[in-house]
Amino acid sequence: MEIGKAFVGLICGSLVYYHCAYRESSLVSLVSDVFIVLLCSLAILGMLFRQMNISVPVDPLEWQISQDTANGIVACMANTIGAAESVLRVAATGHDKRLFLKVALSLFLLSALGRLASGATVAYAGLWLFSLYMFAQSSQPSNTCSPPFLKRRDSAGLQDISNLPG
Repeated sequence: MEIGKAFVGLICGSLVYYHCAYRESSLVSLVSDVFIVLLCSLAILGMLFRQMNISVPVDPLEWQISQDTANGIVACMANTIGAAESVLRVAATGHDKRLFLKVALSLFLLSALGRLASGATVAYAGLWLFSLYMFAQSSQPSNTCSPPFLKRRDSAGLQDISNLPG
């Protein structure tokens, strides 16, 4: 299942990279092209089904997400943005010198990377790395081997915490 998600993400990312980097088109152009292709495909399928006297019920409720899912997505985005803002605020005060140096070095490296390659190229490379990570995660057996960061030392020795609930 995870391999399929990574593969579909890789294909979609490759198409976005081709459209934005190779053809040098904007993201707005990409979105409009996708909607044009979807609209034309659905219209052709609708005419084909009408000619073959096949009725296809379309339930708009199947296309909607629940209120809980929408709230979860917004909460995740708010937590991510809030955490980044908090780290930048603490680093900007200068009280934590190590954090300040980490943030400054990270921003400097991102700035240098932005000058070397386009944003689409960096995003595409990140997509490849994420896909490789998903492939590696899905190819590992789940219960036979746990990574070392999921083990902790207690008084009885090494305890595996990868199978603990929560």
